[in-house]
Amino acid sequence: MKKIIKLQKKITFKKITEDFLVYKKQQIKESTYFNYAYKIDKYLLPAFEDLTLEEMTTYDYNRFSEVLLEDMQISNKFLKDILLVLKSILRYAEQRYDLKMKLDLINLPRVRMQDLRIFSERDKRKIKEFCMNSENTRYIGIGICLYTGMRIGEICALKWEDIDLGKRLIYVRHTLQRVYVKPNETKIIIDSPKSEKSMRTIPMSNIVYTKLKEIKENYQKDDFFLTGDKSVYMEPRGYQYTFKSCLKKCKVPYRNFHCLRHTFATDCISVGMDVKSLSEILGHSDVGITLNRYVHSSDKMKKRYLEKLA
Repeated sequence: MKKIIKLQKKITFKKITEDFLVYKKQQIKESTYFNYAYKIDKYLLPAFEDLTLEEMTTYDYNRFSEVLLEDMQISNKFLKDILLVLKSILRYAEQRYDLKMKLDLINLPRVRMQDLRIFSERDKRKIKEFCMNSENTRYIGIGICLYTGMRIGEICALKWEDIDLGKRLIYVRHTLQRVYVKPNETKIIIDSPKSEKSMRTIPMSNIVYTKLKEIKENYQKDDFFLTGDKSVYMEPRGYQYTFKSCLKKCKVPYRNFHCLRHTFATDCISVGMDVKSLSEILGHSDVGITLNRYVHSSDKMKKRYLEKLA
């Protein structure tokens, strides 16, 4: 038995990653598979390729993290994602070969939630007025995101068949993203959203419903919403440029596209929406994510609630 374990410890990290990807391929979404493969090829194999499992039980993973942060200038968030993939691979090795890989040696960096950047009331009003008075669906899509909290990949994948004007609902069924299939090669994937709860139904506000009803007759149900064509889509990178152009036309300082989602969520909390409902609309996998990200009580708010009790 000891001889078998000794042989198992001589297996290289490269061999384990190959087996790991084969094992995972049938269990995860295509985009997730390519995400794993990219991080392995780009960051993990250059560092660990020829190391044996035995050598990896004493490896200085903190030094590996320092190299990525300092030399490759990656963020704490991205480093955490890479280390989570590494842990998944070593956990797979533990289960397959009945080994103890000392996963506690891999310290995940603490990712601090920076203050969320949102659009001011004045800038938000400018964007809404410009987008919802436009006839260009690419600008209307930006307005929809500000009224629904949809992610950029979700609005890019949205088709008219996902819009039910009778029930006044938008069905978020797909997301469109460009993923790395190799370190220097990418491809577009249209897949289900990132988690089961990301597949959701979002009610339309009156302004969204009125605008969509106004332009609906110009499109077929299998047309992509942003392009008005069933075979031509708008990819997120290109839509970022449209968004930048929109802000310029509105004379609004630049914020990234995700700021629309943060602004929507913050507005929902400010008007008293309960966290469970907001979490479902945003498609968060856990209510705790919504709570930690958007619900921050101030002294003024606490005082107001205590006055109500009195």
